[in-house]
Amino acid sequence: MHKSISITAIASISPLGKSLDEAWKSYQNKQHGITEKAFQNTTALVAQIPLEAKQDIETLRHSDSKYKSLDDTVLYAMYASRNAIKHAGWTGSDNFGINIGSSRGATQLFETYHEDFLKNNKAQTLSSPTTTLGNISSWVAHDLQTQGPEISHSITCSIALHAMLNGIAWINAGMCNKFLVGGSEAPLTSFTIAQMRALKVYAKVKLEDGCHTERSRSATTYPCRALDLDKKQNTMVLGEGASMACLEVGETKNALALIKGFGYATEILEHNISISADAKCFQKSMQMALGNTNPDDVDAVVMHAPGTIKGDMSEFNAIKKIFFNKIPALTTNKWKVGHSFGASGMLSIEMAILMLQQQEFISVPFLENKNIPEKIKTIMVNAVGFGGNAVSILLSK
Repeated sequence: MHKSISITAIASISPLGKSLDEAWKSYQNKQHGITEKAFQNTTALVAQIPLEAKQDIETLRHSDSKYKSLDDTVLYAMYASRNAIKHAGWTGSDNFGINIGSSRGATQLFETYHEDFLKNNKAQTLSSPTTTLGNISSWVAHDLQTQGPEISHSITCSIALHAMLNGIAWINAGMCNKFLVGGSEAPLTSFTIAQMRALKVYAKVKLEDGCHTERSRSATTYPCRALDLDKKQNTMVLGEGASMACLEVGETKNALALIKGFGYATEILEHNISISADAKCFQKSMQMALGNTNPDDVDAVVMHAPGTIKGDMSEFNAIKKIFFNKIPALTTNKWKVGHSFGASGMLSIEMAILMLQQQEFISVPFLENKNIPEKIKTIMVNAVGFGGNAVSILLSK
């Protein structure tokens, strides 16, 4: 990295709530946010944003006639982006850059429009502009009234951290001093659930975790066993939300955290969703992010850990290869908020920032916690997506 870059604000809307304070309070309890939701002729376990947050999204939807036709993915991004730049003290006239990613984009709208097309053999007028991937960043730019560069992309589950890489690159190139980066996802739809079930990675409504066979609503039973390396079945659960971070050049006085390093890598595929047993892509991205930093100085790793058998284990094996002298404290938030695809990486950044700010490690409640650091100065955050594309970000206090 050529220039110091500060994260001066981060904001989200997720199953944790709609503010950093709410997110921190949620992390203080051991309850998960996963419930059972009906989808056509079936039900599935999902993690939804709270009712009060949903009401705020509806208020946003009806605040402008143009917003009524937008997908939740866009509205979530707008909501989080407004809060992020407010906390950073930015205005539209700053002409900051915007890079927001999404794995699926306007999923609900696309499904609705396609169903209507099959019935009537013609498409509705807004079916194209409201479902294109660039729809997210462009609408956020419109809402914030900024004229800086705006970029949208889809790199599956590592999207938000790829957005952060882009922001870092633009700032280092001297093309921009400020960049709003993040991801947004509203994947709780019938077709998306069916897609995940077809891959046989999704948690069952009734989960046998070795001790219990019961509905997931109990706070003592965790349907998503993310980072449990002894689980016998895949337990991924979808979540929804958006998370945005404000990046600024230099070490600013109001910095929540500094970006100390970054890394990325892609590995050769055996099939569409493959990853090697020791996640070579993660090994390369983490090594690159470390740079000259001693691996022993990393206090914690916020893992991608989607709750699948192979996904969790391969990342753990990669961590052992890189941190062979001293394994940092390991954690993830997917047991609590589910896997929100495009938003997941930035929600992990948010989790890391909270730990740096509060100087308290957020553990996975159903695991034995080892190596819990007394002080937290440096945290690695990982994300990986279909295609074996990994990103690692190193944050410091």
